[in-house]
Order: sequence, then structure tokens, then C-alpha cells
Amino acid sequence: MGHSRKEKAKTHQRIVAVASKKFRENGLTGIGIAELMKQAGLTVGGFYKHFDSRDELVTEAMRSALGGWKRKLKATAAGGPPVTYESLVDDYLSAAHRDDPATGCPVGALAGEVARGDKRTRALVTQEAQDNIELLASLLHARDGRDNREARSQAILAYCGLVGAITVARAVSDEQLSREILKTVAQLLKNSARKVAPRHDRR
Repeated sequence: MGHSRKEKAKTHQRIVAVASKKFRENGLTGIGIAELMKQAGLTVGGFYKHFDSRDELVTEAMRSALGGWKRKLKATAAGGPPVTYESLVDDYLSAAHRDDPATGCPVGALAGEVARGDKRTRALVTQEAQDNIELLASLLHARDGRDNREARSQAILAYCGLVGAITVARAVSDEQLSREILKTVAQLLKNSARKVAPRHDRR
């Protein structure tokens, strides 16, 4: 029985991993259960041995995909490259991220669909947005000591700019325009985040 449970858990995780990528690549409604199970090397008949509904799979797949910035922080703690406000902006608004939604940010790939989704999935995305805004704000506060309200306002602007820019850059068919969107928004977000000295301190 122990071996059977272990195998079932591994199969479950394989389905979730495939769904996590395919949903980001094709949209939440862009791929059916039969195709997802086929991609996982399984028959459609086995789906309900693992999930009560498609919505349950969507929720688990989203949970698996979220937390990308947290994983970057863990990598930094383990000796990887440092995470900065600028590095997050540049990585997010890169051509590599634009061209590979299957392994990228699920909010940037699926925000419009999640807004019409069930409460569990929206709750996950809500927490992700809160965590990412708080991370951006903390990086700005640590970098130049700006007050928390100012840092949070800039973080909200940045997060919305990142998600919006990657969405539009993927939507347009003109490669030059797409790259211009990524480059321009990245530069504007970095420029706007530079702390401006109080007027009486300027020379």
C-alpha cells in the first residue's frame, strides 16, 4: 500500500506539473482534460482518481506555478545572484520571459482568465500579488530608506506595470513594437523608482 500511495502521489504531481505549464501556455480553457492527461502519459479515465473537478486541478496548477520571486530569494540565500528591484524588472520584462509563458509568471499569463475564475484560484493570485508588492516595497525601502508608504506606492505601480507590459508585449504581432514595450516600460519603472532628494536638499 505504501508503494501504491507513493506512486499515486508521483502521478498526481506529474499531472499538476504538466497542467501548470500547459495552462500558462494555452490558457485555462485552451486545453482539455483529455489532452492534459495525454501529455502526462495517462488516460483521461484516471483523472478523477486524482481530482474532484477541473477547477481543483486549476487551483493546484496555479499554486505550483506561483511563488517565482520567492524561489529567487531562496536561491540568493543559497549563494545565488542577489535579488534587486532592478533585476526583477529586467528579468520580468525580458524577451525570454515573453517568449516562454509556460515557465513564466502565471499572473502575467492568466490574469484576465483568473479574474473570471473561482474563488480559490483568485485567492491564490491575490496572495501572490500581495507578496510580490511587499517584496518590491521592501527592496526599495532597503535600497534607499524611503518611507513605507512611498515604497508601497511605487511597488504597486511597478507590479501593475510589469504584468500589463508583458501581457501587451505578448499580444501584439509586431516584434519591434513588442520589444519597444518591454524596453520602455522597464526603463520607466526603474527611472520612477529612483529616489528623488527633497527639494531643500537639491543643489
